[in-house]
Amino acid sequence: MLAAALGDRAVPALGDEPTVTWGLGKKVGDEIEYADERGRPFRVRIVGLLAGSVLQGSLLIDEDQFTARFPSVDGYRLFLIDAPTDRMDAVAQELSQSLKDYGFSLDSAQERLAAFAAVENTYLSIFTVLGGLGLVLGSIGLGLVVLRNMFERRGELAMLRAVGFDRGRIKRMVFAEHWPLVLAGLACGVVAAMVAVAPALRSPDGPVPYVPLLGMVAAIGLNGAVWVWLAATLALRGRLLDALRHE
Repeated sequence: MLAAALGDRAVPALGDEPTVTWGLGKKVGDEIEYADERGRPFRVRIVGLLAGSVLQGSLLIDEDQFTARFPSVDGYRLFLIDAPTDRMDAVAQELSQSLKDYGFSLDSAQERLAAFAAVENTYLSIFTVLGGLGLVLGSIGLGLVVLRNMFERRGELAMLRAVGFDRGRIKRMVFAEHWPLVLAGLACGVVAAMVAVAPALRSPDGPVPYVPLLGMVAAIGLNGAVWVWLAATLALRGRLLDALRHE
């Protein structure tokens, strides 16, 4: 792809996906204007993206295209070394010892990718903590809303007791009244989340943790059910006869 000759004299380039998408605000087919070492402008057209690359922050063009525009650049600054997994440490030690006089510095692909992902992982950790705090506050708020609603309807609950409904049946009726609202809210949140993460689901960077995500959704639903049941239990405690007198 890099060696292809484009008819309009543009230089084909490959770019790291996050750099092109978020850093440059470009996509495949877009062009960026550069100047060579003589100050003459030339156009670089993005013809492909690299997902999960160790070459973040870079645009790759063909070596002949590069030397034609920057002939004074001599030698190489970066080497990509493909070593067998079982001999990686031995190769790294041999190269570091042999080339130490040239200022050779060696990093593994895992270390470089981890460094690139450090900021992203920090933000994900922050948002995870904030999301957990929001879940706790939202659950408590849900329980308080149900509890207040039931206290305002204690006369109705007392009337049901007076005509023969036992506490367990009334509690199940209260739960059945509010539980669909919890499920509706959870469904709205899941749909909104799916829309938000749709690009990540289509990305080939790595597998999507469907099982933990489903477990989290189930935990949220169970948490809401616990608070609704607790609110219904508290609303039915005490003497309902006093509330019936005011009806």
